[in-house]
Amino acid sequence: VQLVESGGGLVQPGGSLRLSCSASGFTFRSYLMHWHRQAPGKEREFIAHISSTGDSTYYADSVKGRFTISRDNAKNTVYLQMNSLKPEDTAVYYCYVPTWAKWGQGTQVTVSS
Repeated sequence: VQLVESGGGLVQPGGSLRLSCSASGFTFRSYLMHWHRQAPGKEREFIAHISSTGDSTYYADSVKGRFTISRDNAKNTVYLQMNSLKPEDTAVYYCYVPTWAKWGQGTQVTVSS
């Protein structure tokens, strides 16, 4: 099982980024997928999850209305569209497949002017 995140970077407050997580080594289309993040000095926190088919999503209150999780099962990829970014969104972002308890290596998102 392997998860590889990409798409992080430096963005100004109010800007947008789209993160991607490419999965391999398991039947991606069969499993719930998560995004989490960890800010400096803080515990890792849940951001969003998406059902195996993509028809059900759930968000933490901190990102609801600004972030959108989606997936393309043909490409074995889960996405996180992040809009209206704030400095407090600065963190390393991880994708996670709970059934396998597997994390990606993370991608850094920095929101700063």
